[in-house]
Amino acid sequence: MSMNSGNFQRRSGLQAQPGQRPPLGMWQQVHTGPSVPPAPHPAAGLAAPGRKRSSPAGAAIVNALLLICAGLVLAGVAALVTAQLGTSALILCAALALVPLAICLVGIRWVDRWDPEPRGALVFAFLWGAGMSVAVTLLLGPTVTLLLTEGLDGATADVVGPVFQAPLVEEVAKGLGVLILVASRRSHFDGPVDGIVYAGTVAAGFAFTENVLYFGSALADPAGLGGLITVFVMRGLFSPFAHVMFTGALGLVLGIAVAKGRTRGRLALAFILGLVPAIAGHMLWNGGLVVLFTDFFSFYFLVQVPLFLAVIAVVIGLQRAERAVTYQRLAEYAGSGWLTGQEVDMVASARGRSSALAWARRIGAGPAMKRFVRTGVRLAFVRQRLRAGHSAAADPQLEADLLHELNAARRQIIAAASGRRF
Repeated sequence: MSMNSGNFQRRSGLQAQPGQRPPLGMWQQVHTGPSVPPAPHPAAGLAAPGRKRSSPAGAAIVNALLLICAGLVLAGVAALVTAQLGTSALILCAALALVPLAICLVGIRWVDRWDPEPRGALVFAFLWGAGMSVAVTLLLGPTVTLLLTEGLDGATADVVGPVFQAPLVEEVAKGLGVLILVASRRSHFDGPVDGIVYAGTVAAGFAFTENVLYFGSALADPAGLGGLITVFVMRGLFSPFAHVMFTGALGLVLGIAVAKGRTRGRLALAFILGLVPAIAGHMLWNGGLVVLFTDFFSFYFLVQVPLFLAVIAVVIGLQRAERAVTYQRLAEYAGSGWLTGQEVDMVASARGRSSALAWARRIGAGPAMKRFVRTGVRLAFVRQRLRAGHSAAADPQLEADLLHELNAARRQIIAAASGRRF
């Protein structure tokens, strides 16, 4: 399969001019369908006898129905909030709530930059957080507060509500959305980083609607605009990532469970275990000023800031692990002839990606190169799951399909490059 650059140029029709080679050089071989890498699992890249492959059309229908349902619930919540605040107040409060939402989404995008999740899944996550989880909280919150107040002698509803009820009900409501994504997006939900991204998006949606309600309440307070500004600064600027961190802990645990295997028992246990740090962190955040501190800034700099920095450190560690897995698994395909060493670098290193995308844009193949990179990363994580021996039954042809998709993207890039001199 391998050939020198002169042979490649003759086969591809490319003529490299001195000093005008692309940053990474061109592929040194054209793949015509080498064998799939030796399978670490009996079903790797092969259709399991007697098993029916999952239907892409069926999955698309399920995902569409989930989006529609989540959207309808959000519309109902929006109507309720409008009736409560009034149209003018709603517009103002929603505009203010867009500021912390934008901050959260930029942060989530930073976490998700190595292996971006499907937009449809992220839209559902946001809709679930902004609509369904808020609806569940509004419906069940008062009842749970009453039950907890009766069960906790001497506790008042003013303490039970924010310190106990809100963390419990809100984290369960948000977490159910993440659990649905585990089931409905199983071919894209690969591990801890994906769990954090989906959970963080759900939480960002919830925080958006909650901020609208808090801002509206502050606006209706006798303090008026001054009170609104105070609440906006405290919630929107000082702690926009609060909900993202709480629910992100649940997503992290679910992602670890997914990486180890998708058995129902394991996922159910992971969901319960993941709720523990999510609820505990939420309790600490809400109850810190009630139980531990009397000064907001002491609580903020002694608890909230260190917690946020710890979360960033964890995410950076997980991102590095993702890159290592991408390189290791794609190296197996390089050893079997499906990829060259240059192609592995193009997908598995940040510098290689940047150079490859810049070159591809110059020859009009930017979209194809993006597809090549994203398919390569997805292929690496599918291979990782296959090596663990726990996802082949879900879609035994997925690895083979991704390999062919990778080859198709490669051919598009070569075709684009053959139309110009470089």
